[in-house]
Amino acid sequence: MAQDEIGITEEVTTGLSEELDKQMSIIKSFLEHLEYTLGKDKYSATKYDSFNALAYAVRDHLVERWLDTQQAYYNLDNKRVYYISMEFLMGRALGNSLINLDLWNDFKEAIDSLGRDFEAILDEEQDAGLGNGGLGRLAACFLDSMATMSIPAYGYGIRYEYGIFRQAIAEGAQVEIPDNWLRYRNPWELDRQEHLHTVKFNGRVITTIDKDSGKLVREWVDTDDVMAMAYDTPIPGYQTHTVNTLRLWSAKSSREFDLKFFNEGNYIRAVEKKMQSETISKVLYPADNVIEGKELRFKQEYFLASATVHDVLYRFQKMHKDFRMLPDKVAIQLNDTHPTLAIPEMMRVLIDLEKLEWEEAWEITRKTFAYTNHTILPEALELWPVWFFEQILPRHLQIIYEINDQFIKEVKAAFPDDPQRISRMSIVEEHWERKIKMAHLAIVGSHSVNGVAALHTEILKKELFRDFYEMYPEKFNNKTNGITQRRWLKMANPGLSALLDEHIGDGWTRDLYQLNKKLKPFAEKPDFVERWQKVKRKNKENLCRYIFKQNEIEVDPESLFDVQIKRIHEYKRQLLNVLHIITLYNRIKDHPQAEVVPRTFIFAGKAAPAYAAAKLIIRLINAVAEVVNSDPEVADRIKVVFLANYNVTLAETIFPASDLSEQISTAGTEASGTGNMKFALNGALTIGTLDGANIEIMEEVGKENIFIFGLTAAEVAELKERGYNPREYYNGNTELKRVIDMIATGFFSPGTPDLFTPLTDSLLNHGDHYMLLADYASYVSCQERVGELFRQKDEWARKAILNAAGMGKFSSDRTIKEYAEEIWGIKPVDIIPSAVEREH
Repeated sequence: MAQDEIGITEEVTTGLSEELDKQMSIIKSFLEHLEYTLGKDKYSATKYDSFNALAYAVRDHLVERWLDTQQAYYNLDNKRVYYISMEFLMGRALGNSLINLDLWNDFKEAIDSLGRDFEAILDEEQDAGLGNGGLGRLAACFLDSMATMSIPAYGYGIRYEYGIFRQAIAEGAQVEIPDNWLRYRNPWELDRQEHLHTVKFNGRVITTIDKDSGKLVREWVDTDDVMAMAYDTPIPGYQTHTVNTLRLWSAKSSREFDLKFFNEGNYIRAVEKKMQSETISKVLYPADNVIEGKELRFKQEYFLASATVHDVLYRFQKMHKDFRMLPDKVAIQLNDTHPTLAIPEMMRVLIDLEKLEWEEAWEITRKTFAYTNHTILPEALELWPVWFFEQILPRHLQIIYEINDQFIKEVKAAFPDDPQRISRMSIVEEHWERKIKMAHLAIVGSHSVNGVAALHTEILKKELFRDFYEMYPEKFNNKTNGITQRRWLKMANPGLSALLDEHIGDGWTRDLYQLNKKLKPFAEKPDFVERWQKVKRKNKENLCRYIFKQNEIEVDPESLFDVQIKRIHEYKRQLLNVLHIITLYNRIKDHPQAEVVPRTFIFAGKAAPAYAAAKLIIRLINAVAEVVNSDPEVADRIKVVFLANYNVTLAETIFPASDLSEQISTAGTEASGTGNMKFALNGALTIGTLDGANIEIMEEVGKENIFIFGLTAAEVAELKERGYNPREYYNGNTELKRVIDMIATGFFSPGTPDLFTPLTDSLLNHGDHYMLLADYASYVSCQERVGELFRQKDEWARKAILNAAGMGKFSSDRTIKEYAEEIWGIKPVDIIPSAVEREH
């Protein structure tokens, strides 16, 4: 044999040997965790045991890198960002970890070789429902991007024992079921019992005079204390050695029980304090229509803020004693107003505990914090009654008053002839019930304020926070949201991912702009278009099977999948979608022989338990579905499906199968949206208003490749200023009038004719706040253009490819790069594998 052939043979043999060794190592780890960690053998192990054993085996790979990452951050003493969010909608971790570690194929082959179903084991994982929608999912995408880009970062949130409720549908109505996601073990988290911080509530503030300095000293005493205990979850980057940390706080009692009551035989009273303390981290979003729920929410926000501030300062003080260095080593990003109490908490610690002067503490605090605004709806901007502070956080109220006093002096100096501005900008709302405006506190206490889409940021600057922008123009900036392509394309849509890898390489997983550069030409290649269509068809068939399994509705995969999946809210206008469905239904009934593009309308989303109008919209969707789907004259042409319990895992099935993405909020109400990006990345065309990130998507994909309808934000404002009368549209459009009358008179609820009257009343008699009737005709007309294009299968596919190709801008990697460079001042840190890892 020739020498070069011998060399090749040895390389192949060595490669096969390494692959076999790797597979045996995975099998050994899996079986050892099954036996020694879980105490099970092949006879007693359930599928869920197999999932846990597999998760622990994967976690072992993470832990090595995790330790290297944390040690590197400590040794290098680099600046770090702390991302505080009340929500982290992480979804399943096992598949995501395997993809980011580049171990998917290795583990699949190893588990399959044992005769076990790898995919079935993955399906055993529960979604971690620590969020309700876009806010929490954005936070999860950001964690993925920060780790992938090697940004020194920590996420901070609450370890809710009960996440967002599980949604069931009974007789068309939403039923909320507690989501006890921690009922079984969570294999990804490690409890850090050594990381305990005391969080104080209630009590009173006493003021004394320091004998040496003669200064006033304020002390918060007689408090009710709760312990915050850390639970850490590793967050791996994609094809990098970086593994960052998500730290979630769990509330623990400062003592297990009161021995005095216990000895007296009063066992309930003995553990009462413990139960009250641990309620704080019990449930995500307690009902806010009762005062007890609002108070618990307020306590949750302070619990998160206080524990995080103390943890950040503890880590800082391990290396530094001079607090003036804090902004050089620490960046704290507030994900909306919920964590804003971290600002007065930081001031309290620096002034009361560390004895800094006010001016110095305030300068440090403002340079450390940054605030992201996620909403322009006035009702979503948090206002907390002053009496909450008086009872629960009395010291913080004093600090906020002082912050406000100093700020008002600034305003007076800058605008001496504008007394009305002082009232508008004050942190304290002085109406019949005094309240603290948390958004104002966040702006005043931060060095950066950013919106999450170009239009959203302009609305912040010109309308919502105009006074603040005029005073602090340098603070305001835009950071358009993004999504992680690793989860939302590579993992969620393996068929499309493989097609892209084959034709343009896999560089898009780290640089999504490669889609813009390389994918567009393939839209003109018939062979590629045909393969694209086959991938879409397979994804649609997969969703069809899910729909039949869950809803027992047969759906035609050849039909146009018209999809609106998001939180149910009036401003998101699921009701406008329903008006169009009923319009189509009427047209078919009036003209049974007319050609109609078959459509399947797919809805999913949860309504807040106390949000009556949103829950009624769900009932209407299901009532319309019952009529439409059971009508033989219509059923082959339109179907309506509401999929219960929308979560990340369900979204990963729906996005790849969708043809049309419904992004139809009233212009000027949606801050950004990220579902629009996930749809387009998976090859769906968008029908939408010029709202949120839809505008930027249109700019990237081209006006000719998106369906835009309706009033612009400026036209909405102008119409409202002029005087909007929804009855003019109702009386002026016979199709619209007929649809609303059908809903109002009980056509879809014959047993309870007035069931949906509150919805039609909101449109006709209460101002149609989100202007559905004004946009109805434009929307229906736009939907006609959708149907016409869908008949042209190849042209539809071409535009779908161009939509995916235009998504380069919408990676969360780009967003995080902008945050790191323009707000946080943080650079990536390359993590060098330890010797143990290299040998392994």
